Amino acid sequence: MEHRTKGRKFSRTASHKKAMMSNLSVSLILHDRIKTTLAKAKELRLYVEPLVTKAKKANGSSEKGVHLRRVAKQFLKDDSAVKRLFDEIGPRYADRPGGYTRVLKTGHRYGDGADTAIIEFVDYDHAKKKEATDDDKSAKKKGKKGETAVEPKAKKTKSKKEDTKETKTKSEEKKPKKKASKKKEDE
Repeated sequence: MEHRTKGRKFSRTASHKKAMMSNLSVSLILHDRIKTTLAKAKELRLYVEPLVTKAKKANGSSEKGVHLRRVAKQFLKDDSAVKRLFDEIGPRYADRPGGYTRVLKTGHRYGDGADTAIIEFVDYDHAKKKEATDDDKSAKKKGKKGETAVEPKAKKTKSKKEDTKETKTKSEEKKPKKKASKKKEDE
């Protein structure tokens, strides 16, 4: 029985666990939502929530702001994640007293049966992300001047079904001929 131990071990060394949590934190901050195992998602909350609180406090005063950015940079090791954390995510949760993330269970992973989960920020907007991806798809279809892109001509190739039909008909034609020839030989 291990008393007075905080957190999960994940069968890793302390430095490996710290690096893993740092990488997961960066991914969550940059993408607002990630899919991982349930245990990692629950453990990640313990690292991300204090970072968001630091970002909130840094917004209030410029004196603490520099120090808190350096503390966050020391853990995250990614400039773009630190910038997004302090410029976008911190102000977004200025009025919220805590509980910035939610963990949604998503079932079991096919390969090893591990419980999977999605961890996301509480105000993650599914409809907004869907519209953004739809806009990206429509923008790719349009050309440079806003005209629809010309689709390349499709080559006329036979599908596998057509090929199998043709081979079946040829093989079926041959089989009766062979049977007929055998009957003639028997007579």
